[in-house]
Amino acid sequence: MEVAEADRTAFVSGIAAAHREKVADANRDGFLVGLIGRGISGSRSPRMHVLEGERLGAVCSYELLDFDTYGMNDSDLGAVLDAAEKQGFSGLNVTHPFKQSIIPHLTDMAPEAASIGAVNTVVFRHGRRFGHNTDAWGFAEGIRQGLAGASLDQVLLFGAGGAGAAVGYALLELGSHCLDIYDPQHTRAVQLADRLTQHFGRTVVPVSDPMAALRRATGVVNATPIGMDKYPGVPFDTKALQGQWVADIVYFPAETELLRQAKERGCRTSPGMWMAIFQAVKAFEHFTQIVPDASAMARHFETAA
Repeated sequence: MEVAEADRTAFVSGIAAAHREKVADANRDGFLVGLIGRGISGSRSPRMHVLEGERLGAVCSYELLDFDTYGMNDSDLGAVLDAAEKQGFSGLNVTHPFKQSIIPHLTDMAPEAASIGAVNTVVFRHGRRFGHNTDAWGFAEGIRQGLAGASLDQVLLFGAGGAGAAVGYALLELGSHCLDIYDPQHTRAVQLADRLTQHFGRTVVPVSDPMAALRRATGVVNATPIGMDKYPGVPFDTKALQGQWVADIVYFPAETELLRQAKERGCRTSPGMWMAIFQAVKAFEHFTQIVPDASAMARHFETAA
């Protein structure tokens, strides 16, 4: 659906008006948040936030501001952010392809987000825009839940974008001794490797031959969109897997083609659902200043249609 230039952000005010009416009808506290990205119609974030809000006695509206659905250009990002703040959104989650391009539109960055160089959660408060990164903590929690005891000695990371930056940060925080990073845009891998090396003082290598890196890896992470419904396929030839553990950040579909093939080759795997759940737990806390129940949010995620 193509949106006329004059109406690029008109839908945001309609969303806000509907939320205010919903809160008034329920006669309860409420908060309005959303997700900015492309191809996000399958996101389970709305369900997690809405049901957790209800469980806590608040009316939560969580809206998908899908640039594909609304016919928006990437250059409309600032205008959408302006409209959301003006219309009373508490904040926004941010996903592909905006986790880095949103940074110039913010007034403040949390230390972790600044170190990572990517933002997936924006909070509007007191006339300022605070950028946070809950992906790193979410991914780390997922590894602790799904791959306890897995060797982090030598990890190969596919993807040096916003999600890849958070995953790389998390892996080094978890204790990875050596991290290889591959991205088709090699410059991005170089820049991320330099940033992580400076921050952690550990070996981070941008690689141009991922299959050679895979042979020496104890584990591999896909932090690219490959595997999503919109970007089907696998990021590398899984026939090269020889016992490495495999983690994916893609969570719709729940089992990506990468994880399916890795399981067939006897690899331990960790699905993207863990990162999706735990990043939402921390984002909910940022939006509402209320600590949610992680187990409850996991149930909300897992019972989604």
